[in-house]
Order: sequence, then structure tokens, then C-alpha cells
Amino acid sequence: MSAEYDVIVIGAGPVGENVADRAVQGGLTVALVESELVGGECSYWACMPSKALLRSGEAVRAAERLDGAKQAVSGSVDVAAVLRRRDSFTSRWDDSGQVEWVAGAGIELVRGHGVISGEREVTVRTAESGATADAPEAGTVLRARHAVVVATGSAALLPDIDGLAEASPWTNREATSTEVIPPRLAIVGGGVIASELATAFASLGSQVTVLARSGLLSGQEPFAGELVGDALRELGVDLRLDTSPASVERGDDGVVRITTDGGDTVEADEILVATGRVPRTSDLGLDSVGLEPGAWLDTDDTLLVLGADGSPLPGEWLYAVGDANHRALLTHQGKYQARAAGDAIAARANGTRLRDEPWGRHAATADHAAVPQVTFTDPPIASVGLTAAAAEKQGLSTRVVDFELGDIAGASLHADGYRGTARMVVDEDRGVLVGVTFAGPDVHELVHSATVAIVGEVPLERLWHAVPSYPTISEIWLRLLESYGRSNDRLA
Repeated sequence: MSAEYDVIVIGAGPVGENVADRAVQGGLTVALVESELVGGECSYWACMPSKALLRSGEAVRAAERLDGAKQAVSGSVDVAAVLRRRDSFTSRWDDSGQVEWVAGAGIELVRGHGVISGEREVTVRTAESGATADAPEAGTVLRARHAVVVATGSAALLPDIDGLAEASPWTNREATSTEVIPPRLAIVGGGVIASELATAFASLGSQVTVLARSGLLSGQEPFAGELVGDALRELGVDLRLDTSPASVERGDDGVVRITTDGGDTVEADEILVATGRVPRTSDLGLDSVGLEPGAWLDTDDTLLVLGADGSPLPGEWLYAVGDANHRALLTHQGKYQARAAGDAIAARANGTRLRDEPWGRHAATADHAAVPQVTFTDPPIASVGLTAAAAEKQGLSTRVVDFELGDIAGASLHADGYRGTARMVVDEDRGVLVGVTFAGPDVHELVHSATVAIVGEVPLERLWHAVPSYPTISEIWLRLLESYGRSNDRLA
């Protein structure tokens, strides 16, 4: 069997859905290939269920931090209710609603495992078709007139630790879909996933031990990891920094025993590995077009895949969006790439102007220096752009300004004993922001204002006139700019 479309998208997560939708809006026909649930990792095993697991505990602690409200709080979170709420956000791992949306958007859904089998060609393998690695021709062949898009995402990295694989470790998938909260949970890793899930499971009653080789949130500003570490300890988490597992064994009694590189033993009922991600490209057929199976896919800013020579593949037909290209492993950034790629594909197919200049409609420029993210710990960390260290490494002439959020009237009203820090990193040569980080209760919604300032390259002289409402936490902008202006002619 075979069929022809203008565009074939492999992977029906939110990124694949978005690139397919944009291509359809551009007048093209699209086949969307998916071997698992339509909606992808974010909908069923990552962003949505993890935040649902986190939110109830966060809400209880927020009330406990406010006199007059804390007197109304008794007991702990209702674990069963939290899990039911989590299930509602995953639609109980039923993708029928997403399938309905795909059909309504005019996209053709093809179930099965998509493999690139030649230029502008994808073979879809299913159990029913009898296709195997030795007989790929048994699958359905789809041909693309214009483009094939890889939107296959990433999977959890399983580090090479003696006995780990045999111990049946959890990844984010098992953790966010669990029906039972383990009495003891060991987490290997200190990044965003590890920190968020440590917060969630401690809130749900697990005794959590974190083994973090490089500390917590090492890619962010140092105060972020310190604040989150203090909060985790307050939740009862056994935080072991600069520590790694040397070996892991699950005994006949089901208990996981971890021997650390320092010779200590940690016992747990489950072990969760959160040490990084790998691309889902190992069984994608990349070798058929001269690319390395299992590798991240390098792209230009229109998301065209680049070959070993740094140029797009001949014919400019293969694109990669989302985690698979390793530009920014965040759902919202992948969807941003998808919009740029879908519009670029349509422009090239229709012969209309390609606006691929920086900040043009068809260029994912923000991936380089304006990526926002929130780490949903308690307190959360919200950041965009460069850290102070990253800006210095790039050779920028910068000034760093810090301000304690607890000194702002809006923050002290928001929570008794509010603790938090804000930092802005200023490019002194241009007089614009290149990085902002907020760490503290309920700073999530501050990050978009910082994103607009960085993307828009708003001069600090103009940003000074963006007056924050009083008394809100957004007054932090005034305090940061005042602190900067006291020793700088721009705002003096």
C-alpha cells in the first residue's frame, strides 16, 4: 500500500500536531504518523501529569504560609484525590479527544511506527502489516511531495550504572503514571525532572532520597538550586549532593539497594532515574539518508536538518522539530519551532517569500538566547535567556543586579516570611536585558514579561517607563531597575 501527501510528520505529540496544523493552514495535505498516544509525552507522562501531582501540595503549603489561612488547614493532601485529578488531565491515557482534534484540523492520522525509507519517503510499520527490520517493505509506504518532519521527541537516559537496568528503574513515565505512592523513593539526578518529582513525591508521603552528582539545577543561577535544596530539606527529603550510585540491586524482597560512590547504602522501594534525555531517533531509518541513527538532529533556524557538512540535505526536504533537534527540550519551545517549520514548509511549497532572517516568521531565533522555562518546584524557578555565567562565557560585557523578593510589599502581602531572589543580567554595550531569573513562591507569571523584554530588546531607558502595579510581586521590575540605575548613567 502507498499514499502521497504534501507533508509527512513522524510523531503526534504537541510539537508534531502543531507543525501539521500549520502546514494544513498553509494549504498543504499532511499525514501524521504515531505509534503511541496522540498527544505525546507532555500530555500523558511529562508536563501535564507532573504538574497535576505537584499542584495540590503546593496549594496546601501556600495556605500554611499565610496567617489566617493556615488555621484552616489540617491534615495532609488526599493522595487518592490527587491521583484522580492527575488522571483527569491525562484523559486516563485515552487519546480519543486528541484524535478527534486531528481529524477536525484536516490532518490524516496514520497509526504505526514511521521509518524514513528514502528521500521524501516514510514506511509505516504495524504488527498487523508483518513489517520487521528485515522486511520493511511489508509496511505502508507514504510519500511526501515537499517535506518529512521528525517530531519524535526524547526518552529518559539510562546511565551505565552496575545493576541499574536489572533493577527495573522508573523513568518519568512510571513516576507520573503510578497508581501507588512508594513509601521510599530514591531519585538519581539533580535537574528539573528530579527536583520536581522529589517535590511531588515528598508531598504525597514518600520518604525521598536524592542522589545528585552535580548538585541541584546546575544549569541555572546558583541561588536557584540553593533555594530549592532548602525547600526540599524542609519537606524531609534526604538530599545527597555530589553523590552518585556506584551500583544498584533489587533484592528478592523487592527492596532496591543503592551503593553510592562514597560507600554508603541507600534502601528504597523504587528508584527513579532522571539524569538526562536521549533522542528517539535510533529506529527512525536515519541511515537511509546518510545520518547517524540515535543522534540528535542538527537544524538551521527554519528547522531543516543539516548533514555532516553543515548544509541541509539535498532537496531541502527533511525537518526536525522539538526535542529531537536538541535546541531547547521544552514543549513550548518545540511548539514555537513547529509554527516556524510549518509556515516555512508552506512558503517553500507555495513559492511565497521565505522570511528566514533573524526574528522572521520562518526562523526559530528565540532558541538561541530567549528561551523561557519554569521549574515547578516549591518555590518555583522561572527564567529566560542567559545566566550570568553563560553571558560571561559568551564574552558579553554585563552587569548583574540581584534583589530579594521578600523586600517587596507585594511579596510580603502574598506570603508571610516570603523568601526569594530575582536577578537580571544586562548587556552593558547595548543597554538591554539578556537574562532574568526569578526564584520564589508564585513567580511563574513574571517570566513572560521578562521574555518580552529580552525578545523585544527593550532598552532599559524605555523599560523604566513600564510602571508595575502596586502592591504586586511585579514591583520587582522597579526595584531591579532602581538598583541598576544607582550606579549607571542610563537610569541615574
